[in-house]
Amino acid sequence: MLKYLRILLLGTAVLLLVACGPKEPEVLRLATTTSTDDSGLLDAILPDFEEQFNAQVDVVAVGTGAAIELGEAGDADVILVHARSREDAFVADGHGTERSDVMYNDFIIVGPVDDPAGVQGMELASDALAAIAATESTFASRGDDSGTHSKERSLWEAAGLPSDPGTEWYKSLGQGMGDTLRFADESGAYTITDRGTFLSQRDNLPNLAIMVGGESIDENADLSLYNPYGVIPVNPDKGNINNELANSFVEWLTSVETQSKIAEFGIDTYGQPLFYPDSQAWRDQ
Repeated sequence: MLKYLRILLLGTAVLLLVACGPKEPEVLRLATTTSTDDSGLLDAILPDFEEQFNAQVDVVAVGTGAAIELGEAGDADVILVHARSREDAFVADGHGTERSDVMYNDFIIVGPVDDPAGVQGMELASDALAAIAATESTFASRGDDSGTHSKERSLWEAAGLPSDPGTEWYKSLGQGMGDTLRFADESGAYTITDRGTFLSQRDNLPNLAIMVGGESIDENADLSLYNPYGVIPVNPDKGNINNELANSFVEWLTSVETQSKIAEFGIDTYGQPLFYPDSQAWRDQ
C-alpha cells in the first residue's frame, strides 16, 4: 500500500511540475519598415522586450505602405513606420489607437563616386534631383510605396518635376532599401536612402558616396530630409489583436531605458547613432 501511495504522490508531483512549467511566450506581430530591420536596430533591442514580457516578436519588415496595410487588415498588432501624414490618417480612420513619437534620423541622397550629375555638396535635395533629371543620370527609386518612396516623390515635386518621372533613366524597382542601395551601387545610380540603412551597409557599397546631406545629421542643411518614426497599436476592434502586449511594447519602446539603447546604437561602429530617440518620456527628462 505504501509503495502505491509513493507512486501516486510521485505522479502528482510530475503533473504539478508540468502544469507549473515555463509559460509559452505570447506572440506580438510587428509590421515595420525595412530600415529598422536592415540597420540592425531591431536585432539589438528586441531581445530585451522578449525577455521582459515573455514574448516572441514576429517582425514583418516591409515598406511603410505595406506595413500600414497589414495594420488596416488586422494582420499586425502594432506598426512602427515613418510617413507622418499616413500615420495620422491611420489613427484618424480608426485603424490605430494612438501614435507615439519614437525616434528620428534623416534622408540623404547617395550616388556614384564620379557624380555624373555634379550634385555632390548641394544643400537642397530638390536642386540635386533637378540636376539628375537635367543630365538624365540613372536614378534608382524604391518604387514600393514605402516612407522613403513617399519622401522621394515629394522631393521630385519640390523640384518642379513629376513625382514619378517615368523615363528611361528612372528605375522604379519595387524593392526594399537594402536591395535598392545594392542596385545603385552596381549600376552607377543615384538614390534616396535613410542615413541609418546607408551607414549600416556602407562597407558593402564601394561605388556609392553621400551627395546631399553631409556625413552626419548635423551637417544636413535640408530640413525637408528630417525622418521621424512613430509607433501605433492596431485597433483591437479588428479582432485577434494582442492589444495588451501591443500597448506594453509601445510603453517599453518609448521608455527612457529603451530610448537610451536607441541613442547608443551605431556609435561604436559608425561614429554616430543610426537613430535619435524622440519619445515624450525621453524629451521630458
